[in-house]
Amino acid sequence: MQQQDKKLLKLIGKRIKKLRIQKDKSLNNFAFKECLITSATLSRVENGLVDLKFTTLIKIANALNITPAELLEDFEFQYSEPF
Repeated sequence: MQQQDKKLLKLIGKRIKKLRIQKDKSLNNFAFKECLITSATLSRVENGLVDLKFTTLIKIANALNITPAELLEDFEFQYSEPF
C-alpha cells in the first residue's frame, strides 16, 4: 500500500472515531449493534490499519445517520501516477 493511501485511511478512520465519540457510542456497541461488524474490524478501520470495503463504509455511515458522501466530504481523492 502506498504512503498516500495509508495517510488517507488514517484520516478517514480518525473522522469515523470522532463522529462515533460525538454520538457517545462505545466501540463495541456501535460495531456490533449498529454497524453489524466486529469491534476488531471497527478498531482497525478507526486506526487506519485496513483498506475498508465500500460496504463497510456504507454500514458505518448509516450507523452514524449520515450519507457516505457526508462521511467522506473534505477529503482529497486526487491521485497522481507513482512514476
